[in-house]
Amino acid sequence: MDQDNKISNQSTPSPSDGAARLVILGAGESGVGAAYLAQQQGFDVFVSDFGGIADNYKKQLEDWRIPFEEKQHTEELIMNAAEVVKSPGIPDKAPIIKKLHEKGTPVISEIEFAGRYTDAKIIGITGSNGKTTTTSLTYHILKDAGMNVGLAGNIGKSFAYQVATEKFDWYVLELSSFMLDDMFRFKVDIAVLLNITPDHLDRYDYKLENYAASKFRITQNQTVADYFIYCADDPETIKGMKERTFGAQLLPFSIQQKFEPGAYLDNNDNIVINTTQEHFTMSIQDLALQGKHNIYNSMASGIVAKVLELRNETMRESMGNFKSIEHRLEFVANISGIRFINDSKATNVNSTWYALESMTSDVVLILGGVDKGNDYTMLNDLVKQKVKAIVCLGKDNKRIHEAFDDMVEIIVNTSSAQEAATVAYHLATKGDTVLLSPACASFDLFKNYEDRGDQFKAAVKEL
Repeated sequence: MDQDNKISNQSTPSPSDGAARLVILGAGESGVGAAYLAQQQGFDVFVSDFGGIADNYKKQLEDWRIPFEEKQHTEELIMNAAEVVKSPGIPDKAPIIKKLHEKGTPVISEIEFAGRYTDAKIIGITGSNGKTTTTSLTYHILKDAGMNVGLAGNIGKSFAYQVATEKFDWYVLELSSFMLDDMFRFKVDIAVLLNITPDHLDRYDYKLENYAASKFRITQNQTVADYFIYCADDPETIKGMKERTFGAQLLPFSIQQKFEPGAYLDNNDNIVINTTQEHFTMSIQDLALQGKHNIYNSMASGIVAKVLELRNETMRESMGNFKSIEHRLEFVANISGIRFINDSKATNVNSTWYALESMTSDVVLILGGVDKGNDYTMLNDLVKQKVKAIVCLGKDNKRIHEAFDDMVEIIVNTSSAQEAATVAYHLATKGDTVLLSPACASFDLFKNYEDRGDQFKAAVKEL
């Protein structure tokens, strides 16, 4: 809370103060984009990354003549900042962030910074699971309808870079809890909260309520002219809502009960969306995205589209032809009658639950990586019903063994995507599915979840 007050009580530094110094910590997609926008706005910009900077980002900074450093944080070049934009991946407990907070220097996200320089309307989407799918689907529907819309946040080109180089009327932003933590004055016109399940608890003192509070920041600064779209079936969301008041108009979605206004599933398995506009209905059989979790994702995107008064025919077409995103329940190949599915983006237990819930055959499950304080018990019933073998893919698989040794006859340890794919192939029989849905972060053996998914797909294609 102190940080909230610190930001809101300080004036925003601007170049008119005589080239105000803006320091950017982290030179990934968001940091480099923020640096470009800051330079364009006349700030004295400096970029510092405690790790190495990827060659493509280094080249961009060099081409733009923006000073930077890597593999260190030089305090005298950072502590003189009027304001700091930090990468979502840097925790508040990092020594340099602690020092900046102690000094009273505002530390904000790239989204907060970029939001100052655009008049575009914002659709913000958050949740523990389904963010990327729902953000991509919403963008797909709006773009197909002919809207002038950008896609940013945790996905695609950085928001700041697009604000500097494009002129969109709308943005669809995928917002992680880490981004929301460093957003203060930024306002989302249409906010979507899909669900709240335990994730990243290592960043939140292992308290679910702290993580939930981050998710609810998506509604801060909203007014009666805005909308808050949420899942009425999600217990943590409903619990959090009881403790808060909301300025925006509330639009719930549910597959368990009827909501008007809002979205629900009727007795004939049709999604029904009712805002103030004409009702929208669509059979779940006609949705491009199948599985129970994707009914929720489609409902959320559909409510956004109806709020924007898009035509029902356009919505139906877009929701029926959307191509699933890479690394999220992505079909890879069918080899000897065995289906291989890449769900590398499943970096928490809840995502893996959704993946298993949508499986219709016996499964050889590839699990493992960096465990973020996972509780695997929610998988127990699905593992008993559907999983014939588990292939562990990680440096430390002890907790997976503890969770499932008594439940699954075969659990094998592997240390590469190639080994995992090969072992899983030999454990599976015709009609089975080999599912990479790790429930863990990827940083022990891979650069990120994309790298893990790409290596898995390459390994499958070599079988």
